[in-house]
Amino acid sequence: MPHSFGYRARTRDLFARKFRQHGRLNQTTYLRSIKVGDFVDVVGNGSVQKGMPHKFYHGKTGKVWNVTPRAIGVVINKTVGNRIMAKKIHVRIEHARPSRCQEDFKKRVVAKQQVQAANKVNGQEKLPMPAKRMPAGCTPAHTVKTKKTKVELLHAQTHVSFYV
Repeated sequence: MPHSFGYRARTRDLFARKFRQHGRLNQTTYLRSIKVGDFVDVVGNGSVQKGMPHKFYHGKTGKVWNVTPRAIGVVINKTVGNRIMAKKIHVRIEHARPSRCQEDFKKRVVAKQQVQAANKVNGQEKLPMPAKRMPAGCTPAHTVKTKKTKVELLHAQTHVSFYV
């Protein structure tokens, strides 16, 4: 049982770089444009020690509230006891990447706008189309054809000997 409680205690595998991914980072890491209000995933990068977040925030998604020349401020919800606290942290841009949490929602919004624009061109009335996710629903009815397959009757067997 470890007895050291340092800032990076028990992070040997957490901050380790992947196989053949060691060394300097790509330039895309530094050339990304991150604006206030964007959602980012905080992921600690082991090859850059400066501006690294605490291990608790590794893998968490938050909203950018501040942008500085080398770092960004992120608001992350943290459960403390029986309440959720909004924690503001600063991390360098090497430890943050744009989140894909709103990707599906934005696709649905674009699809909704396209349908509404098509209805407007066709002269149809605007139908309320929900932007929420809808369940897939049941599969449509179909007939099973038995020309090539033989119908097999299933019933319980009275006695089965497993050890023959």
